[in-house]
Amino acid sequence: MAEQRRARVGRGPRSGDHGAHWISYSDMMASLLLVFVLAVICVLNELNQQQLRLQEQEGALEKATITLAQREEELEKANVTLMGKQEELAAIQIQLDQQENDLHAAQDALKTKEEEQALLQLQLNTQADALAAMQTVLESQRAEMLAYQRRIDAMIGVRTQIIAELSRALTAANLGATVDPTTGDITLESTVFFDSNSFTIKEEGRQLLANFLPVYLDVLMRPEYENFVGEIVIEGHTDDQGGYMTNLKLSQNRALSVAEFCLTQLNLNSRQVAKLQELLTAKGRSYSDLIRNPDGSVNKDASRRVEFKFRLKDAEMIQEMNRILSELE
Repeated sequence: MAEQRRARVGRGPRSGDHGAHWISYSDMMASLLLVFVLAVICVLNELNQQQLRLQEQEGALEKATITLAQREEELEKANVTLMGKQEELAAIQIQLDQQENDLHAAQDALKTKEEEQALLQLQLNTQADALAAMQTVLESQRAEMLAYQRRIDAMIGVRTQIIAELSRALTAANLGATVDPTTGDITLESTVFFDSNSFTIKEEGRQLLANFLPVYLDVLMRPEYENFVGEIVIEGHTDDQGGYMTNLKLSQNRALSVAEFCLTQLNLNSRQVAKLQELLTAKGRSYSDLIRNPDGSVNKDASRRVEFKFRLKDAEMIQEMNRILSELE
């Protein structure tokens, strides 16, 4: 075609510039058209390519959307799992907190137990010290009690010996006196001492006392006995006639009468008188210790009497120690 155009152009008149001008314009328009067509083709191709790329991108976007939805679903599942794990962790944390609290409570309890044990140990140590001190005191008391026991044995032996000696001496002197085999108390025959309601010693009573007193004191003041004798008691007694206070005065006066007579005896030496003054006690018992007949009635004559009693030194203590020792056996 281009060759035809060139042929036409070659065969056309060459005269003037008007025809050549139009030929050039036509070529230019054809060229522009060709360029336009090429441009359109290029644009169309580019559009097609962009359309393809857009489709590819849409496909990729759709895939990405699906993947994102899957990821979101997986994320949601993961969140659910995570929440479950968090709940488990919270439960575990609660258990750990409880265990920690229990541990603290156990530690506090252990500390309290340790403090209690320390206090108990201190108390045990204190008690052990107290027990050791008590053991020391007990051993000391035991030694004292053994010493007391020896003294008691000696005193019991002395009392028994004195009672035996008094019985033999009074029997040998043929004196009307009764010796209690347990206590050594001596009761003189009452009928020879006082008339009823009287504290004046009858002559028979004076004679009896004058004979009795040297024998009695001779036994009690022997060297082997005198350091053990702590008291000589003269007791006055009455019958049950009259009131208690009247008889108390009467019995006291009777005891004083006998004591006065004893202290003024000429047949006693100065040593015996001095010892008697040191040891002698007189007291009245009213009718508190009546003597009764076998039928239970009061023996008035026997009740109007005087008794001589001796007390060994520390007698009360010895009686108490005897009681304690008997309880320990």
